[in-house]
Amino acid sequence: MTANRKIAFLGTGLMGAPMARRLLGAGFDVTVWNRDPKKAEALAGDGATVAATAAGAVKDASVVFTMLSDGPAVGAVLFDSGVAEALAPGAVVVDTSSIAPPVAREHAAKLKARGIAHVDCPVSGGTVGAEAGTLALMAGGEADVIEGLADVFAPLGRVTRVGPSGAGQVCKLANQQIVAVTIGAVAEAMMLVEAGGADRGRFREAIRGGFAESRILELHGQRMVDRAFQPGGPSRLQLKDLDAVAAMAESLSLRLPLTEEVRGEFRAFVADGHAETDHSGLLLHLEKINGRRKEEDR
Repeated sequence: MTANRKIAFLGTGLMGAPMARRLLGAGFDVTVWNRDPKKAEALAGDGATVAATAAGAVKDASVVFTMLSDGPAVGAVLFDSGVAEALAPGAVVVDTSSIAPPVAREHAAKLKARGIAHVDCPVSGGTVGAEAGTLALMAGGEADVIEGLADVFAPLGRVTRVGPSGAGQVCKLANQQIVAVTIGAVAEAMMLVEAGGADRGRFREAIRGGFAESRILELHGQRMVDRAFQPGGPSRLQLKDLDAVAAMAESLSLRLPLTEEVRGEFRAFVADGHAETDHSGLLLHLEKINGRRKEEDR
């Protein structure tokens, strides 16, 4: 079916670019667009067609991916730039951005009125997973639509339909809760280990394979040891997701104390000038408030 698929990929930043490359490597015809043209043009060498406008990118596309910063950005691209009007009935929009569930449902309803299917399909796995094609894809939408995209999802990772429209975004928020709280736990453990006289790197190795093992410990724990905090996942986006979790929890009358605590720490970290620092850099914030800031970070 690959030969019959023409794909448009809107948003070729840290995550979108490697995802588009995976699709190109699988033999798909991919047209790319990005607000910063240089980020789209970088994919020309991989075989992508570069479009000057988002509406131009989706012309004749049967599948359109969006990987954008937030709900307003997705809405603006879909409905204010001519994309929805340029799509033919029967096309499918797969939004891999992380946005609020009600916004995803609103987008789905607007597109459905035009005869266009919508799948909210946020991903987890970071840039490493995007490059390797091992992303976890959480898909919300009609089962037959998602099943019909199996060949498109295959180069990107493992897709699971988690429910109707908006369910993918709900699950991504839950995923981001776990990521944020676990980053906070690993960072606090690193603080305790060093203050107690042990080596952080040896500590990380010692507990690998035990009950504390996780991808966060593996990847972000190593970043904390190496003090390599270039994103990755910018802390401003982690905070955006935690704000969305808080809004959803309030609407459901849920109290989530661990999530609220780590949200407050990320808010302070971002306000202190670390919006673009990788979210594993929360360690820097904890070191600062404990008076243990490293000389190389001053």
